[in-house]
Amino acid sequence: MAFAAVTGKMAPRKKSTAKHKADEILIPDKLYFRIGEVATLCHLPAYVLRFWESEFPQLKPVKSSTGQRMYRKRDVESVLHIKRLLYEQGFTISGARQQLRSESKTDKTQTAIPFPSHSTPEIQHIRQGLREILSMLSARRTG
Repeated sequence: MAFAAVTGKMAPRKKSTAKHKADEILIPDKLYFRIGEVATLCHLPAYVLRFWESEFPQLKPVKSSTGQRMYRKRDVESVLHIKRLLYEQGFTISGARQQLRSESKTDKTQTAIPFPSHSTPEIQHIRQGLREILSMLSARRTG
């Protein structure tokens, strides 16, 4: 136990595995990651990732023609979010699943930015330019 100087109370120590905070991880700009790459990147064993796939419906990597798991960037972000919920915020698997469900509900209930009901002159100008390009291309094809 570590001594907390401000309160004078004993505070529990963080586990050494909490050194690698999920916020500090930079995800490379790639389309797909193999499970080994994700495991290394997220500082987790591959078997934990496979287990989380069975526990969290939002974690669904696609499988290649050879059957290998291929994680997209959003899958890696989900892994990091799940890791944060479980390891840093202390959620149970069930609690983290509920938290993710409630987060996805609030994401869906946010209102979308409405498109303007009238076209601005700038948009009309762009449309006219696109129509001219389209007519040039159509004339080329028929000519």
